[in-house]
Amino acid sequence: MSKTLEKRIFIFVCTVPALILLAIFMIVPTVEVFRMSLYKWGGFSNNKVFVGLDNFKILWGDINFIRSLQNSIVLIVFVTLITMVLAILFATLLTREKMKGNGFFRIIFYIPNILSIVVIAGIFSAVYDPATGLLNNLFALFNLDHLQKMWLGDQKIAIYSIGGALIWQAIGYYMVMYMASIANIPESFYEASALEGAGRIRQFFSITLPLIWNNIRTTLTFFIISTINLSFLLVQAMTGGGPDGATEVFLSYMYKQAYTNSSYGYGMAIGVVIFLFSFALSAIISRITNRDVLEY
Repeated sequence: MSKTLEKRIFIFVCTVPALILLAIFMIVPTVEVFRMSLYKWGGFSNNKVFVGLDNFKILWGDINFIRSLQNSIVLIVFVTLITMVLAILFATLLTREKMKGNGFFRIIFYIPNILSIVVIAGIFSAVYDPATGLLNNLFALFNLDHLQKMWLGDQKIAIYSIGGALIWQAIGYYMVMYMASIANIPESFYEASALEGAGRIRQFFSITLPLIWNNIRTTLTFFIISTINLSFLLVQAMTGGGPDGATEVFLSYMYKQAYTNSSYGYGMAIGVVIFLFSFALSAIISRITNRDVLEY
């Protein structure tokens, strides 16, 4: 047996188990979601009625779904922008600047990432409590009573309160990833730029940011998808979509339609839209952030 054939057999044997698992747990379920979106079915009987694209026609006239879509987009934009900016800023400070307690701050920032999303929901439900919560009590302490809010009860700000919990949970994880990239940048680059008179801000935008851009681009797509998934879990644990649908996101709305309202086919139609939305958004982000990879 030739070495080339042995190599191909080895590759085949190594990849087949992974491909089988991919087919069973990813491809088949995804195809099934698309198929079931074409049926009217409650999910608990054998009475499936093929309705074609009727579920999607109803969907685009569903005000509650449109609102959940808007909430999801608000969370994606709000959480992604703030998390990425803060994660990059903290990563730069903890890597490039000599500060006391550097290791301590790294641990503190990373702790939220290892907590269960249910624990985080419990923590922020307590923080946002209008009577005994930390946030309102801090405002009262500094005589800022006019800033006290019903953080999870006010329809105008409830979705941003959910976003605050998501930001707190995610910053540490992405900060650590960016710290690893920044640490790999040769110190000679910064020394040469300092000799040319470049300050800290100039070095950040001319050296640090361009050289970790590929990492930012990769994590950005991943973070957007994880925000869609985690927002569902956090909403379910903290508000259940209330008040009056103000924090409903499209995954929580899909869950309610498919498994609470016995509209499984309609829920799967929402799932199809979410799948296409996530895929399209990832493609757009990848296209917009595409840059030539800088090597060093």
